[in-house]
Amino acid sequence: MATITDIADAIVAELNGHAFSEELTAVRFYRPVFDLGEMSDLHVSVVPKGVIIERADRTTNQEEYAVDVAVQKKFHAGDNAELDALMSLVEEVAGFFRFRRLVTYPIACWVRTENAPVFSPGHLEEFRQFTSVLTLTYRVVR
Repeated sequence: MATITDIADAIVAELNGHAFSEELTAVRFYRPVFDLGEMSDLHVSVVPKGVIIERADRTTNQEEYAVDVAVQKKFHAGDNAELDALMSLVEEVAGFFRFRRLVTYPIACWVRTENAPVFSPGHLEEFRQFTSVLTLTYRVVR
């Protein structure tokens, strides 16, 4: 399999093997497309995003693999308490991966986590759905 999908699968395994404040089941997708009616349940989608390969030295490459982790859920009231809990989950997931080696792909080293923007205002307004995407970047040197 491709390295980026191996890393994405390792991220799914880490997410599914940990007890977060909200119960979640992560799934890897190429195209995470859902019906709005399905979104009343929490969805955590892991999607390969990009690869950058650079020269590390005369004989090795430094490869950076970016993988998106989307946290999505249709909300009911949309008040601060409901949305704050989802934002807290996103922050909890981000913190979980900080400095973390992936058990099933240990040669990948965590480099950074990005969360910008922290949520999609368009999804809040148009779909009454919370959507936040973390981009996890892992480095492999070979």
